[in-house]
Amino acid sequence: MKIILIQDVKSLGKKGDIVEVNQGYARNFVLPKKLGVEATPQNMNDLKLKNQNDEKIAAENLAEAEKIKADLKDKKITVEMKVGANGKTFGSVSSKEVAELIKNQLGLEIDKKKIVIKDPVKALGGYEIKLKLHPKVTAEILLDVVEQK
Repeated sequence: MKIILIQDVKSLGKKGDIVEVNQGYARNFVLPKKLGVEATPQNMNDLKLKNQNDEKIAAENLAEAEKIKADLKDKKITVEMKVGANGKTFGSVSSKEVAELIKNQLGLEIDKKKIVIKDPVKALGGYEIKLKLHPKVTAEILLDVVEQK
């Protein structure tokens, strides 16, 4: 019996796969637990349409990430921090603060989880901040840390 998997099943395959299983296994395990549906022509057509829609959405997300990368090219954000007598800052700049700075200064919404800061920003100067906008698209933005007056 052919089954279209709705969820990942450890011993069978991944979501969206079409697998051949015994009738008893399908009737007693896969179908009652809603792990899959029978591979009827209607369900096969639905799967095909869903895959086409998923590909279209993935292409749109990639295009949006490329657009944001182009918008961020050669852009700079500035943060003011309190500085001690020896030039060392009080605290550091987090990815949440960088996301807020991008929103306030550039008007772009970037999720803080997509911001990659290698070393903590604890001194004055310029820093390259990486933004993972998409698995295939990575952008960079310059963070300028200046003394608060």
